[in-house]
This record gives sequence, C-alpha cells and structure tokens, in this order.
Amino acid sequence: MKINQIKKKVMYEDTLLHYLLENISNKSKNNIKTFLTKGNVLVNNKVITKYDYPLHKNDEVIVRMSNISNRIKDIVVIYEDKDFIVVNKPAHMLSIATSKEKQKTLYHLVREHVKKQNKNDKIFIVHRLDKDTSGIVLFAKNERIKNKLQEDWNKLVERKYLAVVEGKVDKKQDTITSYLQEDSTLRVYSSSKGKFASTFYRTLKVSRKYSLLEIKINTGRKNQIRVHLSDIGHPIIGDKKYGAKTNPIKRLGLHAYSIKFIHPDTKKKYEFTTEEPKDILKLV
Repeated sequence: MKINQIKKKVMYEDTLLHYLLENISNKSKNNIKTFLTKGNVLVNNKVITKYDYPLHKNDEVIVRMSNISNRIKDIVVIYEDKDFIVVNKPAHMLSIATSKEKQKTLYHLVREHVKKQNKNDKIFIVHRLDKDTSGIVLFAKNERIKNKLQEDWNKLVERKYLAVVEGKVDKKQDTITSYLQEDSTLRVYSSSKGKFASTFYRTLKVSRKYSLLEIKINTGRKNQIRVHLSDIGHPIIGDKKYGAKTNPIKRLGLHAYSIKFIHPDTKKKYEFTTEEPKDILKLV
C-alpha cells in the first residue's frame, strides 16, 4: 500500500502551524488544523496534534497526504505503512472477538479497513487493551514481525498510560510489583506465586477526590495496572471489579496515550501519542 506524503527537514526554528502553512500549498489554516487533529503530521516519527508545537533545525516533518480515510467508524488511524497500523481504540470496544461478540471488535474493524485497500493484506494482534480502556493499539501486517515484537517485547516496546484513580496519591512516584494469578471468575489478584508484574507510576496532578497518574508497565500482564493500583488503595475510577466506588465519567479512567517501538528488522524507531481525553482531564 502506497501512502503519499511530504517529507522535509526544518531549516530554522518555527512553530508547526506556521511551518505547515509555508510548506503545504493550497492549504488553509483550518485545513492544516484538521490535518493535525487527524494525526496526519509527524515530527521526528512522532504524531503531533498541537498546532503550536515548537520545531527546531533539522527536525524531520512528515505530512501524510493520502486519500485513504484515517477513520474507521469510531476509530482514528494514527499511523499506517506496509508493516504496521496504529489506531486509537475508544472505550467500551473489545480488542478481539468473544463467544458473545464477533463483529464489533477493534480487530474486525481494522481487518476490514486493511482488506478494502488490498484484499490480500492481513493484520496480526501484537497486544490488547481491556474493553473499557481507551487508547493506542498496535497491529502488525506481517506475522513474522508480530512474533519478533512479542518475543522481545520488553526491549522493543514501551507503553504509557494515563489513569485517574480514587483518592489522593501521596507518593510522587513508585514501582509496584507482585505476582499475579487469575481465579475462576477471571478476576486477577496479587499472590505469592503466578506471573511477575511490575508497574511504575508517576503522580501528575491531585485534586480533592482524585489523582492523575502516568503509568509505565514493565511487564504486560492481564489487568496488571488495575490490580496494582487497587493494591495500593487507589483503584481506577469506574473500575468496580477492582474496588472503585465512583464512576464519574461512566467508563474506566484508563487511557493508553503513548507507544514507542523499534522495528525488529530495520531497527527504525517509532513513537506515537494521543491527546489526553478531555473527560479524564476534567476530573483533576
């Protein structure tokens, strides 16, 4: 699949909006802002959506001019090339099918999107998000690349989340570790045995009722962020399963906002972020 794009080196310091207005012909300020909102502009391989983002000399700016739609119904396509597709999953959507739901899943919608462009193309699940978690999900278009990423996950991939939790978190940062097991009701819990899990958090903001945390997972275990935050007495809002008593935004207050990964073959580095969800930020 060919994606038309403009790639240029920045010659002097500037703001992104001004630079784009100067370098993209026949585009108005509103059109440029739309390009930014839809994730069509990358600076040094990182999707940038802020129009006042500062540019420095020798930064590389890529503008994707493709006529391929970068929305799949309610899903924003952040990035796509011959090897990967990176999307922003909304809350309340399954990552993959279950016995009860086959069609309204992230995997199904992304697969159909890819096949519309080339019926022979496939996608492969690299990782998942819980149904009620929103944010960035990476799919591979090549099974060998998918396997390589999963085999060397901790070295090749780094993910970060934003979480709003109940109560005031006192520590500025900490790492939570435990061994996780799953009971017969599919509820995960910390134990003296099971799979080792490590979760780092940093406190960004604290309000009267809630705290906003940045989370970096050092291991990719099922429900590990939800369990670990509950373990320290600060369950994620809306997470009744793990002890939350409040649900102010009618969804889980967890968003996967950043992913960095290295192409296992070319060693090219990728970094993508999403804007912070307004419903989460308004709480703090």
